[in-house]
Amino acid sequence: MRRAAIIALAAAGLALAACTSEAAADDAAAAPVSEAAPKIETLDTAALAALLEGGSIRLIDVRTDEEVAEGIIPGAEHIALDRFDPTALDTSDGREVVLYCRSGRRSGIAAERLAEHTGETARHLEGGILEWQDAGLPLSEPD
Repeated sequence: MRRAAIIALAAAGLALAACTSEAAADDAAAAPVSEAAPKIETLDTAALAALLEGGSIRLIDVRTDEEVAEGIIPGAEHIALDRFDPTALDTSDGREVVLYCRSGRRSGIAAERLAEHTGETARHLEGGILEWQDAGLPLSEPD
């Protein structure tokens, strides 16, 4: 009798485990497949200079006001990272937004925010304005 009870409990446990596995498999099959996260790409200084020359991008400097007072890449506009809101950007002119900061860290953060908002790849300057200056490229006075 005891043996029969043990076998019955084991069978019930196996049946329960099978149901649980099937339910988990059904849930996994019903779950939507997530898209790959939007990519972040870096541009080197030569690529950014070429894009600026072509006039096809909107360059945004995400450094602080104090940093920007020391100089800005010609043609850039300033939106400090703490005020950078991709949902508020007017992108109706069709130009691609490219970001930069001092070293590339903050512009990477801004690029992540932008990519999450748009669902598209966002680009920023690798090495930031420090690389730009090291390459001997010009700065201008902020507006």
